[in-house]
Amino acid sequence: MKNKRRFAMVSVAVIVVALLLEAGILKYVNDANAYRLSKVLLDRVVTVLNKNDQSEEELIESLKDDYIVRAKAVSYIVDAKPQVENDVEELQKIAKLMSVDEIHLFDETGCITSGSVPKYFGYSFDSGTQMSYFKPMLTDKSLTMCQDVTPNTSEGKAMMYAITWNEAGTMMVQVGLKPQRLLDELKQNEISTVVSDMPVYKGMELYVADADTELVKGATDCDKIGKNFHDLGLPTDIKESDKPTVRQISVNDSGCRCVIRRGDKYIVAVTIDKSFYMTNSVVALLVVGIYLILASCCIMYMFSKIMKEKYEKEKLLYISNTDALTGCLNRHAYETDINKLDLKKEWIYISLDLNSLKHINDTYGHDVGDEMICAAAACMMASFGEFGKVYRIGGDEFVVIVTQKPDELDTMTKHFDSSVAEWRGKIVNSMTISYGCVRSLEEDWELVHDIEKEADRRMYASKARYYSDSGIDRRK
Repeated sequence: MKNKRRFAMVSVAVIVVALLLEAGILKYVNDANAYRLSKVLLDRVVTVLNKNDQSEEELIESLKDDYIVRAKAVSYIVDAKPQVENDVEELQKIAKLMSVDEIHLFDETGCITSGSVPKYFGYSFDSGTQMSYFKPMLTDKSLTMCQDVTPNTSEGKAMMYAITWNEAGTMMVQVGLKPQRLLDELKQNEISTVVSDMPVYKGMELYVADADTELVKGATDCDKIGKNFHDLGLPTDIKESDKPTVRQISVNDSGCRCVIRRGDKYIVAVTIDKSFYMTNSVVALLVVGIYLILASCCIMYMFSKIMKEKYEKEKLLYISNTDALTGCLNRHAYETDINKLDLKKEWIYISLDLNSLKHINDTYGHDVGDEMICAAAACMMASFGEFGKVYRIGGDEFVVIVTQKPDELDTMTKHFDSSVAEWRGKIVNSMTISYGCVRSLEEDWELVHDIEKEADRRMYASKARYYSDSGIDRRK
């Protein structure tokens, strides 16, 4: 029972340790996977943003070249047909032909004198910031210029303007276009669009903020756009680096793991809610826990079965080798052990026999005789048991084989004599035991049986002296 309880406690301890170890391993693996996943997502976002910035610049440059070509084409047409210079309708037809929205003709002072949009007549390079962009044209007639998408001076609408001098250098020809294609593509490449197109798992959030203002320009949760990183609980003390930084933060009162990277233009952050791997981890722990419990139950069952078989074997062995009355080893054990004794080693053979047991049995009954036999065995065990084995080989016949500390035989026998002399039974007040001792090395014995016979002889000699000295009839 104790072994079962001990095994159960050990099993529980092993299961707890195993589950804790697995939880630790799962946390490590999950954190590593989360980091790798976040890093891949960060790198992808940064790559797309950089590519978009590059493609926007390339797109703007290609449009500028195209618009300058159109401005020069209009200049050639006006030079070829001077009569259209002040003809608004003709200039409008040319604008339609060249697929531009506006045509403006400037004089050498930078003032609009003609064009397809009469309401702009009289505006000059001094009329506003947008128009002043072209002032370098006044001092260098070899220039051709194209402006980025800018709100125009008159109406504030987004336009791109390209300007060139005519062949004679007497006027500047400007074309204006609504950059719808550019605006459409730029809108497609806006950070908010880029981020919203990024694939993320449930429990993950992606944020892209301006590196200077730290305002969110794109997020998987559109409600976060325009908010400050600090207000969202995202870290703002991250230094510019190519490597991401990992922080444990709280977003909306929920614990998160944040992988963040600051670049020269953007701050990109990925947050992973602590419940991201929770379900899988719980399931894994549950599966392993159930497996360990079932395994422990099977092992416990097998262990219990083995222990039971071992106990039965030991019990059978004990019964087969133990005297039921005294608890000493029996004749069977004696016969087994006696054949294992080595005559070249030192040991002591003691033959013992109770005196007057037949008289006690006849006078007081076998119960009293059995009490004396048990008492005799107890005295033998107390005196010799520490140094050897005690056997009951017959009714009142005992054998002690001393294999440990044979030099202390005198001490053992004195203790034995004292124990026997002090014994008092319920009915009989005393008992005596005759014994004979033989040392294995006191002669050159041929057989162990010779030692056995000599010990019996000495024991019977002692018994004879007892009866002679006590005057008791040995036959009784």
